[in-house]
Amino acid sequence: MKVAGFSFIRNAVLFDYPIVEAITSVLPLCDEFVIAVGDSDDDTLALIKSIQSDKIRIIRTTWDDSARAGGRVLALETDKALAAVSPDADWAFYIQGDEVLHEQYLPVVREAMQRYLMDENVDGLLFKYLHFYGSYSYVGDSRQWYRREIRVIRNTGNVVSYKDAQGFRTQENQKLRVKLIDAYVYHYGWVKPPETQKKRLRNANHFWNTSETIAKAEASVDAFDYSQIDSLAHFTGIHPAVMQPRVDRLNWDFNFDTRQKRYSARVRFLTLVEKLTGWRIGEYKNYKLV
Repeated sequence: MKVAGFSFIRNAVLFDYPIVEAITSVLPLCDEFVIAVGDSDDDTLALIKSIQSDKIRIIRTTWDDSARAGGRVLALETDKALAAVSPDADWAFYIQGDEVLHEQYLPVVREAMQRYLMDENVDGLLFKYLHFYGSYSYVGDSRQWYRREIRVIRNTGNVVSYKDAQGFRTQENQKLRVKLIDAYVYHYGWVKPPETQKKRLRNANHFWNTSETIAKAEASVDAFDYSQIDSLAHFTGIHPAVMQPRVDRLNWDFNFDTRQKRYSARVRFLTLVEKLTGWRIGEYKNYKLV
């Protein structure tokens, strides 16, 4: 069984992305790792080159900033990395620049890839998610956070990144058939120094808004405040080992009353139903469970 990892990155230093931690967290599973490094305004390329592994293969890319509508450029960059994966790889593990796989799940992922290696009815593996917010001590626990996403795909050459690169589909726009595994991806995109988060969101606005709405969106970012969130829960686990130095460097304060629930009446009802039954009504699912 051959496994390839792949990802893309741009301006990782400027916007404080834990891309080194992301890559190194999945390297034990990979025979190779392809990283598409976009033209950057910082030392992102040097940062990637500093990772001590002969498994890593860098491809240089130029982002098409005209393809910003709906975050489409992110999918295009993902596809560039995936296209560079060795064709003889059986599985391709996708990790984004603000995601980390905990080392405790390495055996789970490896076992699942081996188990479904010869099962052509399985196109990929579906992971659970923890979304950290504000600091490394809180996770989002409301409906606004996606619970699951595909991160391992069968390397058939017929899979492409979908919409803003959150998931995948076939080239014929069919959803992938996936197995849900008991492994979590830790998402750290909402844990950055507040000023860095402002810069990141200003930049992100250019990939989700038209030119007519960018100015308005950036004005709203100026008032960014971590406390303006509907609901959080305390994180009681242990962070991935590769993230611990970053966790130790936390240099801002963020506290949240987890008893606080800023829900509309509708969301309060839907949340109650989910808590009682496990059913998330109206949940977006870009996959088919098999």
